[in-house]
Amino acid sequence: MVDAMKARAEERLGALRMMKSALKKHEVDSMKPLDEAAEMQVLKSLVKQRTEAAEMFRKGGREEQAAKEENERKLIESYLPAAASEFEINAAIDAALAETGVTSLKQMGIVMKAAQAKLAGKTVDGKGLSEKVRSRLR
Repeated sequence: MVDAMKARAEERLGALRMMKSALKKHEVDSMKPLDEAAEMQVLKSLVKQRTEAAEMFRKGGREEQAAKEENERKLIESYLPAAASEFEINAAIDAALAETGVTSLKQMGIVMKAAQAKLAGKTVDGKGLSEKVRSRLR
């Protein structure tokens, strides 16, 4: 934050302050210190909010605001672990299917839980993972 202040990078400073306040709010709301998993969850929710906001701004014809949201999303993502590659996601789904033996779409939740456990420590888009698991179970 200090570097952003010294460099007079207002956008970056604003995003860092927003991240700090979201983490502090979650800590106060939960009434216990944040662990790394909770911090990652808060940051992932901020990324999701920025993505949805940019989408809505684009639909409303406000490209400048959408670009601002995209820049904030990229900054927040820089503090998250590396994203899982396509190969890693497919390997995790294969392993989860083999491990659980699930063949029905009704038991998709079991496969999702196993696949997410295999991808722990990586940033994974839950919606994308869900779509891939769903297509495999059809």
